[in-house]
Amino acid sequence: MAKKDAQLERTYNVPLRKEYQKAPSWKRTKKAVRALKNFLEKHMKSDDVRLSKPLNEEMWKHGIRNPPHHIKVNVKKDEEGIVRADLFGEKKAEKKPVKKELKKAEPAKEIKSSKKEETKKATPKVEKKE
Repeated sequence: MAKKDAQLERTYNVPLRKEYQKAPSWKRTKKAVRALKNFLEKHMKSDDVRLSKPLNEEMWKHGIRNPPHHIKVNVKKDEEGIVRADLFGEKKAEKKPVKKELKKAEPAKEIKSSKKEETKKATPKVEKKE
């Protein structure tokens, strides 16, 4: 027998209109998101379906009352059975490692002390005569 691929990758154009028309107008996009997840569960044979952030934003772009009629998605299933759906044509942004630099506290103290000296210089001293 042939060895199974580590990842299963497909592209779907998912029809949403039939499902969201069954919901009231103020719940349509929520129903469309559920319809997309149900479609992917059925076709990818997995219970764990996760949508990418850009895909979710595309679904909600026109608000809760006006979802898209259909949406094109790239779908990947990994070895653990997790299905990840991305918007068709979406470019993945590479995560850059963030380097944290420690700020030195000494220069900040010097700035504060110099401000105090400036305020002291601005007020002239008045001597009292007895």
